[in-house]
Amino acid sequence: MRFDIIIAGAGPVGCIIAQKCAAILKWKVLILDKRDHIAGNCKDEYKHGVLVHTYGPHYFRTSNDDLLEYLSQFTEWIPGKYFVKSKVGKKLYPFPINLDTLELFFKKNFDSDSAQKFLDTKKVRNANPQNSEEFVLSKVGTELYKSFYLGYTLKQWGMHPKDLSPSVCGRIPIRFNRDSRYVDSTHQLMPKDGYTEMYKKMIAHENITLMLEVDYFEARQKHESKYATVYTGPIDTYFDYSLGKLPWRSLEFEFREYKQEYKQECVQINYPNETPYTRSVEAKHITGQKSDNTVICNETPVDNGDAYYPIPHKSSQDLYLDYEELAKEETLNKHVYFAGRLATYKYINMDQAMESAFEMFDRIKSTHFDK
Repeated sequence: MRFDIIIAGAGPVGCIIAQKCAAILKWKVLILDKRDHIAGNCKDEYKHGVLVHTYGPHYFRTSNDDLLEYLSQFTEWIPGKYFVKSKVGKKLYPFPINLDTLELFFKKNFDSDSAQKFLDTKKVRNANPQNSEEFVLSKVGTELYKSFYLGYTLKQWGMHPKDLSPSVCGRIPIRFNRDSRYVDSTHQLMPKDGYTEMYKKMIAHENITLMLEVDYFEARQKHESKYATVYTGPIDTYFDYSLGKLPWRSLEFEFREYKQEYKQECVQINYPNETPYTRSVEAKHITGQKSDNTVICNETPVDNGDAYYPIPHKSSQDLYLDYEELAKEETLNKHVYFAGRLATYKYINMDQAMESAFEMFDRIKSTHFDK
């Protein structure tokens, strides 16, 4: 069969590009995915009658009005109650660190100015931190680093913070106010009926054909694309690991039902120190669902399994750059475009991935349609 474009991957990036190609360019689109579902790692489903996030929590946030307007074609919204706490010892602290966290931890009263002056006495002076450990120490000092960051980072990445780039822990803000939200973005929302339903509506177009449980590398022998192919899987897999395997961090999820309305006081609790898992998630806090039972998901990072997180280390980045050169040749010679977190080996948020899909669509349109 022949299509105008083939898209390998039915996650957020693949679905957005597919919808735009089908609706705007009027192209015949084929979406392939090796899994048995759409929405990629944003998939949600019911377990014990409770809507949960299958592959860990996904908190939609954006300050991009155009992105929100686009997605609103396919979903209604409810407020995103994204509140996270970190368990240190026997206490739960608001996280990211804010004035309330500092007051609970140091047993002192602070306002914005006094908190900044206090942390100035704790910081390890470093104008040019070279790794995540140096970065955090330069912001909050040793006590907070050891309590909130060190153990969590060791578990999350299987690497010491001193071996990771500053950007890893740099993603987490330090607030000198009492804002206890997990993120700062202008719009913090949840799709009213869940992510899977949103993407189902997004690709419900007569020009889109969806094939699940299909391996792209086998299917491309049977299906041709007239203009382009978009690949959203791991870039090293595409090139059959010809330059070596890129390191990825994976996750294991353990779901437990509890016969009570809520088990936790917020959607996510981080465990930087005591447990083998990094966080426990109770999705009911953000789905708006009402039920007499609840489900908790404990999330444990592991080395083996599906690729979730690219390892932010110089050696892995150098290897990716070599693969990127192969990808450029593939785009030039075969019109295969590499998009999304896995294909570009980037640790990015969901809204950033969606914005990259917009950019990729514009690139494909200008190259193969506008001319």
